[in-house]
This record gives sequence, C-alpha cells and structure tokens, in this order.
Amino acid sequence: MPGDLSLPDLDPRRYFTDEELAKTARYERFIRIDIVLSTLATIGALWAFSRRAPRFARNTGLGPIGAGMIVAMIVLIILWAVDLPFSIALRWWADRHDLTQGSWADWLVEPWAVLGLSVAFVMLQIWIIMSFARRFPRYWWLPVTPIFLALAFAFSVVLPYVDAGRVHAPDRADVREAYAALEHQEGTDVPLDEEKVSDLTTQANAMVEGLGPTMRVVVWDTLLDGRFSPGEIRFVLAHELGHVKHDHVYKGLGWAILFAFPITFLLAWLTRRRGGMGDPGVLPYGFLVLTVLGILVTPIGNVISRRIEAEADWQALQTTKDPAAGRGLFQEFTRTSLQQPKPPTWAYIYFDTHPTAIQRIEMMQAWKDRNR
Repeated sequence: MPGDLSLPDLDPRRYFTDEELAKTARYERFIRIDIVLSTLATIGALWAFSRRAPRFARNTGLGPIGAGMIVAMIVLIILWAVDLPFSIALRWWADRHDLTQGSWADWLVEPWAVLGLSVAFVMLQIWIIMSFARRFPRYWWLPVTPIFLALAFAFSVVLPYVDAGRVHAPDRADVREAYAALEHQEGTDVPLDEEKVSDLTTQANAMVEGLGPTMRVVVWDTLLDGRFSPGEIRFVLAHELGHVKHDHVYKGLGWAILFAFPITFLLAWLTRRRGGMGDPGVLPYGFLVLTVLGILVTPIGNVISRRIEAEADWQALQTTKDPAAGRGLFQEFTRTSLQQPKPPTWAYIYFDTHPTAIQRIEMMQAWKDRNR
C-alpha cells in the first residue's frame, strides 16, 4: 500500500442502519464474552490438572515417554470437554440468528476429520519435545523449533486434501471466466475451487489454502448463491489472488519463524524449574504456559494479519478499479455474517484479524479519492 495512505474517518451510520449496527453489536458481544469465559475456563482446567499430573504420571507404571503420551491425551480430552459447552453456546447463538444450516448432529460430526488430524499432529509434537528435552534438558528448543516449523509446513501442504470431498471447480461459468481474467491481470497461476458449506452455514467466505503445489483459492458456495453481485464476487477473487501475488502465505510462515524461537525458548525456561518438558508430569503446565503466551502474542499477530488483509484489499482495488463493488461487498458481509462495522477498541485489538468493515470501506473511499 502507499506509505502516505490516509483513510478518511467515515461514520458507520452512512452505510448501515441503526438496527444493523445494534444487531451486529449484540451478536458479537455474546461471542466475545463466550470466548473470554472459555479461555478462563481453559486456564483454570490446565492449572488444576497441572497440580495433579506429576502424581498421576508416576502412577501410570509406564516409562517417561509412554506416561507423557497418556498425560497429553488426557490434556486434549480436558481441553475438548471444557470448550464443548462454550462451542455449543456459540452454535446456539449463530442458529438463533439464522447463520447456520443442518442439524446439530451434522455440526458435531463435520469437524472430526480435521480434529483427528490435529490431535495426531499435537501428539507427534509432544513426542518430539519429550524425546529432545530428556536428552538436552536446557537446549531442546533449538533443534525442536525448526522441526516444528517443517511439520507445520507439511501440515499446510496436506490440509487441502482433508476437505477434498467437499470441493470442486465452480459451476458458474461467469465466475470461472472472471477468475481467469483476474489471474492474467495479477500474474498468478493457482486453481480455483468451490467448497460446499451451504449445508452447514449461511455465511460467506473465501481463502487461500495449501502451499506450493497444493496452493489454491477456495470460495464457499454461499458466496455464489445470488446474494453477492458479480462485481462483489470479482472483488473477493481479486483479494484472494492478491494474497497469492504478494506471497502472503509465505510471509506468514516467515512471521511464524520469528515468533517460534522465542516462544519455545520461553516454554523451556518457564517449565525448567518444575522439571522440564522431559517430565511427563510437567506437560499440563507446559500447555498452560503456551496458552498464556498465545494470549499475550495475539494482539501482535492480529496487527500483522490486519496489515496483510489490507494489502490484499488494496491489490483488489488496483486490479478491479471498482471501489463501489468493494464497498458493497463489505456492507453485505456485515449483513450476512453480522460483523460489527466498528467494534470496541479492546475487541479490535484482541479479536480482529481483519480490518473492520468501516476501515475497509474507508480504504475504498481513499482509493477513489486518489484516482479521480
């Protein structure tokens, strides 16, 4: 984006009714409270189990690695059980606002494939940490961090195959043609897929998935159901191709590398006085440390993410030269997903990975003013 770009200070009431603003504020307030309570419950559960885990690990009668695997599995079960009522509350709240589709059974079954892969990934990480921590108690984080980064890279490459059964080339010829034209304009070459989510949600979204040979742009079928104009769909496609053009996925990996080493160092340092991560009884405390560190770094990660998303918005403007379509898109996203156009500052800092709807509309106006 231009270094001297200055966004105008627009009043959300110019673009949204008072009823829409009140509805989005009420909807997102519930979500924020739910997430905060879920986080506090998670911290409390991990703290409680971390006090009992050393005795439990000794009583398993297994070796350190075997006991560590059992303790880690129990931690994951505890985390799932603690989060479940809060997840149910979020589903109920979304259902009450007509943002969901399908039965509760569908909602429970759908995420199991990704969840199972995630659990296997975490268990592999625990095994690696304990193996190195037992051999190199003080410096295990140095070899383990690049191994984790390599695993994360591999996980990102494989992830698109997990939902392969729900994706296909877009049925709409106009979408395929618009995408091909935008790729030519932006100089990119990645496939476009449409993912069926209309049996689960009414919300619309698009994203870049995968890495290297598996990288692709994915649009939800809810984006193509007639609620969004051709110009708005074209803006979404240009935005996602902007991520590809500017290597945002790889830049995200670069930021992950910068964060990973200090985080694993702090994990090693903060758990060392309790016996270190090679001790199976210390694993719940390690999960607790990572949870707190995650809370502390979230605002920084959100700043980076918002900058990346703003760059993709600017690229979409440069490509489509259609700020009206961009403005209409973000207005419609507010109505279809109940995103609060201008959230409270604290919520913006801790929860928002994208610029707010009004900030994105302000960018549309700023681009228009610069290109008159």
